[in-house]
Amino acid sequence: MSESFTWFFIQFQRAFRRGNIEAFQTLMGLSLAHFFGCYNPKQLADYLDIPHQRLYEHLQTLSLYTLKKMLLDFMVHQAVEKLKPVLEQSAATQSRAGITLSVDDSVIDRLGRALRCTYKWYSGRWKKVVNGQDLLGIVLTIHGCVIPLHLLFCAKQGRANTNKPDLLIAMLTQLKDAFAEQGVDLTRLPLTLDSWFVSQPLRVQLEALGFTRIVLAGKGSYTFTIQQLKQKASAWKKRLLLCRGQWGIDVPARRVGADSPTFGHVILFFFQKSTTRTYYLIDFSQTALRGAEIWHLWKQHQAIEQFWKILKSVLHIKDMQLPDQGLYTALLIKVIAYLLALRWKAKKAFSKSTLTQLMRQISREYDLRALLEEHFHLPIWLT
Repeated sequence: MSESFTWFFIQFQRAFRRGNIEAFQTLMGLSLAHFFGCYNPKQLADYLDIPHQRLYEHLQTLSLYTLKKMLLDFMVHQAVEKLKPVLEQSAATQSRAGITLSVDDSVIDRLGRALRCTYKWYSGRWKKVVNGQDLLGIVLTIHGCVIPLHLLFCAKQGRANTNKPDLLIAMLTQLKDAFAEQGVDLTRLPLTLDSWFVSQPLRVQLEALGFTRIVLAGKGSYTFTIQQLKQKASAWKKRLLLCRGQWGIDVPARRVGADSPTFGHVILFFFQKSTTRTYYLIDFSQTALRGAEIWHLWKQHQAIEQFWKILKSVLHIKDMQLPDQGLYTALLIKVIAYLLALRWKAKKAFSKSTLTQLMRQISREYDLRALLEEHFHLPIWLT
């Protein structure tokens, strides 16, 4: 356990030589408290029997720039640590590792007017527009492990330079530069995106960044011409016969070439997840992918949905309600807790445990107060 704490302190000192060590230890302490059922500063302060104002004072000393930079640095360094050894191996080994970049957004239900980035967004969970914060994320999947790479709250819709495709390009550009500093070419990795991001301008921008393997979920309203017949994708999903038992594809599926008035000639991949629902994907790769490759990449996309569920249900991001720049303070605390869990899962004692099982095991076998006294040497932890 000490090694995991040491890793975070080393990364903090490298990036912030003049950083506020007291504020950083407060962040680490709050992240550790998640494993003992304390999901916000007030709960931890009550557990330690100290004034909660003391914790909030330390958190407020961090600037928004510092919070965002720290958040990005921790995620990138964690990813590079796992990614570099795999990229040095053969293409077959990399394929078996299931390396994919996945992009999606999720709405966190919020009602408070004092909280930043609170607006009306469409929620896939509730199938309607709800009040909340929209979090746009890019995650890396490797060996079944999900590592967040970049997380950004979307501001109110309708303003200049706040639409999601533009935000996504800015995030990928920042990530590409950050990985390049670590000696990793991010554009070597395949990219999967939800149907919200399907557009020709975004395709051009992604190709300009250097991404060559891009798979997106398709919308039913798009029109395609297949075998000289032109109709909407929703009609093609009902018309095309899907094949079972194809090599490398464990669902009924069909790969076809199609012409689109928007995208030109593309490869479409139709598949059936249940007996009643058929979906399709658009292959925007520079060199067309085989059906098995498209399916292998898209199966990794559900990992970002798992990350959203962990962030909401296991780490209780909704319980952290900090105003103004506290929006990113809360996010940083949750991400540190998640990365701590990933580092502990790499240990033999926790390797077969789910995140929930790991948290329960740690709460049974360790004492929070003893861990804080052992690893943190600040008066804020004293009663």
